[in-house]
Amino acid sequence: MASIAQTRPPRATARAHLGLLALLLGGAGLAWLLTRERMLGMDAGPGTDPGSLGFYVASWIVMMAAMMFPSITPMVLTFAFIQRRRRERGALQGVVSHWSFIAGYLVTWTAFGLAAYGLFVGVRSLSIDAFAWDRGGPYLAGAVLLAAAAYQFTPAKDACLRRCRGTLDFLMTQWREGPLGALRMGIVHGGWCVGCCWGLMAALFALGVMSVTWMVVVAAMVALEKLLPRKRLANHLVAATLLGLGLGVTLAPSRVPGLTVPGSQSAAAAMQRMAMPPAHHARQRPQGVAMPSAHR
Repeated sequence: MASIAQTRPPRATARAHLGLLALLLGGAGLAWLLTRERMLGMDAGPGTDPGSLGFYVASWIVMMAAMMFPSITPMVLTFAFIQRRRRERGALQGVVSHWSFIAGYLVTWTAFGLAAYGLFVGVRSLSIDAFAWDRGGPYLAGAVLLAAAAYQFTPAKDACLRRCRGTLDFLMTQWREGPLGALRMGIVHGGWCVGCCWGLMAALFALGVMSVTWMVVVAAMVALEKLLPRKRLANHLVAATLLGLGLGVTLAPSRVPGLTVPGSQSAAAAMQRMAMPPAHHARQRPQGVAMPSAHR
């Protein structure tokens, strides 16, 4: 730290960090606006059809930028700080763009999104009537949420979260030079983040993957457990939220605030916006994580 103070004025360093912070938060804000523009009014409840692969991938990448940029801010700022320090000591010839690191992070989350899409569509294709909302749908969606709550207390969750929060330790042990090295670090860090947050993303599918409201809720939980100084408290708050949602969706879905109940007028309106007439939707007997049904 002393060497940096000698070679770079503290105010200049602070301005650089503030500028980078503004870029990340501004990018997240823009991504939220784009997400809202693409998905507003498309929430048909638990198991909403994610659309075609092309639409889904584009929407997923923008959604990940909106949801994850705030929570990875400490990692990106630390990455920029280490680069600056090494360059001032003569260990680096040039500074690699922090966007290479962020790109690697998004690559990992895109791969996870594709896997989730394949699983979701694959289960739907089995046409299991028991998964329809007017049968076992609420229990399936609730089970996903309860499983996500239980995962909060597993050793795997703790190990992944510890690495996501340990910004300096991660970069000191995983550092690689050059743009490809930064890309690789982003991919690896994204992998730990997927290990930490996959349960929360599964919960999003169970609540309605096209719901901007539930995206905000899940993004808040991600940021809470990564940024709140007391890790244990954050973990328990997230687990309690998931537990409450799981019980609510299972036992009284119509009373869960913000949840679009399949078969309701709002769900039917969402299907119409997605050019999916309710009659056609009913004939398909949609499956997956409790696809909306017009039978209620």
